[in-house]
Amino acid sequence: MRLNALLEMPELGLSAVVGHDELDRPLRWVVTTDLLHPGRYLSGGELVLTGLIWRNSPADSETFVAALAAAGVSGLGACEAASGGLPADLVAACEKHRVPLFHVPQALGFAEVTEHIVRRLSGARASDVKAVLDRHRQLVSGAGLDPVMEMIGRDLGMRGWVLTASGRTVAGAEPPADTAMLARAFLTAKRLPCVRGGYTIFPVDEQTTSRVADWFVAFEGSMDDWPEERLALAAELAAVAALERMRLDDRLSPEGRIGQELVRLVLTDGRPSDILPRLQVTGLAEAAGYVAVAAAAGASLRPGELRVVVKEILYGLRPVIGVVEDETIALVPATGEDVTGRVRDAVHALAPGLGGSRLKVGVSGQAQVEGLRGAVEEARYARRMAEGRAEPDAVVGHDELATHVLLLASVPDDVRHMFRVRLLDPLRSYDQVHRADLVRTLEAFLLCSGSWTKCAELLHVHVNTLRYRIQRIQDLTGRDLSRLEDRVDFFLALRLG
Repeated sequence: MRLNALLEMPELGLSAVVGHDELDRPLRWVVTTDLLHPGRYLSGGELVLTGLIWRNSPADSETFVAALAAAGVSGLGACEAASGGLPADLVAACEKHRVPLFHVPQALGFAEVTEHIVRRLSGARASDVKAVLDRHRQLVSGAGLDPVMEMIGRDLGMRGWVLTASGRTVAGAEPPADTAMLARAFLTAKRLPCVRGGYTIFPVDEQTTSRVADWFVAFEGSMDDWPEERLALAAELAAVAALERMRLDDRLSPEGRIGQELVRLVLTDGRPSDILPRLQVTGLAEAAGYVAVAAAAGASLRPGELRVVVKEILYGLRPVIGVVEDETIALVPATGEDVTGRVRDAVHALAPGLGGSRLKVGVSGQAQVEGLRGAVEEARYARRMAEGRAEPDAVVGHDELATHVLLLASVPDDVRHMFRVRLLDPLRSYDQVHRADLVRTLEAFLLCSGSWTKCAELLHVHVNTLRYRIQRIQDLTGRDLSRLEDRVDFFLALRLG
C-alpha cells in the first residue's frame, strides 16, 4: 500500500498539505505518538499520527520532524487538538525534511484512522498472497513467467526481468539497455543479491546451480530502499523462476531423450538410415547440412550444467544435445551463420563466471548426414586442441584444424583400433612394466620435428637418455624414426588414440 491510497479513502477525509510528489512512498504501518523525540520507537515506513501535544514552541516542530525524517517514516498525519489546524512551523519543517504531511479532520479520532488503515493494509497483504497463488497457477498451466512479471509490475510497481547468465531475457517486457552489464554483475558478484547500476539482482537457484548455468532476476531500484515485504516478494519470485527453469529443462522430455540417443548413435558410427528418423523427430531432417559442437569443462561444472551452458550458447540454433561422460556434444543445422564466432562470443561472455572451471569448445565444419560421425570427431579434436591453450574459455573452429583430422575422422573404428594397437601397444606395455615413458617421449620427439636438443630440453632429460629411449621405441616397433614415412605413421597413431 502506498501513501496516495490514503487520499482514496473517503472515510478518512485526509488531505495532503506537504509532499504531493512523495505520495508513492510505501506505507508499512501506523503509529500514534506525542513524544518530541519518537525516533527510537520507529523503524521506517510508518504513517505517524500526532495531536501536537509535544509542541511547546515553534522550534519543537523542527526537532520532531527531523526525528521522523531520520527514522525513515513514510508520512505524518496531524491535527492540533484545540484549533483543529496545523501550525505554519510544522508545515515548514515537513517541507524542509521532505516528509509528506496530511491534515487529519478534528472530528476523526486517531484510533479510527488507525483502524481503517490497518484494515486496508491487511487486505493488501491478503491480495499479495492471492497474487502468489495466481503466479503458481499460471506456471503450472504453462503460461510462463511473462504474465507473472507483468502482474508484479502492474500491481506492485516492481519492474523486473528474468535473464540467463549470458544476458538473454527470459521474461519481462522491454529489457534494460545493458543486459550484458547485468549478466557480468551477476557472474562476478561476491555475494547475491546485490545492487549494480541502479538494479537489484537476485539469483534464481544459487544453492544448487553454478552461476553460468543459472538464471537471475533483476529489478529496477536498490533493495536498500525496499521494505521487508518487497524483499520477501522478490525472493519468492526468484523461487518461482527456479520452478520455471526446471520446467523448461528438456533432458527428460521426448525430444531430449531423442537428442541423447541421436548423439550416441552418431558416435557409434550408426547408419544414416538409423539417424535420419531421429533427425526427423527433432525437426532437423531437412537441413542443408550440420555442424557439430563439442564442449568440456572443469570439475566444478556437472555434466547437466555443462549441457545447460551449451544449450544457452547455441540458443536459437535449434541444437540437438547429448552428454557422453564428461563431454557435451551438440548438432545444429547449418544455416550459413558463423557458428564458431557465435560460440566464441557467448563463451567469452560467460567466462567471468567460470571460476576455477576451464570451458573448452570445438566446432566442426559443415557435414551431411553421412558425415556426421566425422563432424563430431572433428569437433572433439578441436576441443582437445582448445584444452592445450592457456585461456580459460578457448574455442577452436574447424578452420584451425590440420587437414589430416578430416581424414582420420572418416576412418572406420576397427581400422583405427588395429592401426593404433600395432604401433603403440608395444610401447604402452613396455611403459607399464618399466615406467620408461616411451609414449610421451615419442610424442615430444615428433612435436619437436626430430630435434634431439629441443626434445631433450622439453622432457628435461639428457640427450643420451633421449637417444636410448628412441632406440628402444625403434627396437620394439621395428620402425625407423629417421624415416619420414615412419614418423607420419606414429603421428597418425597418436592422433587416433
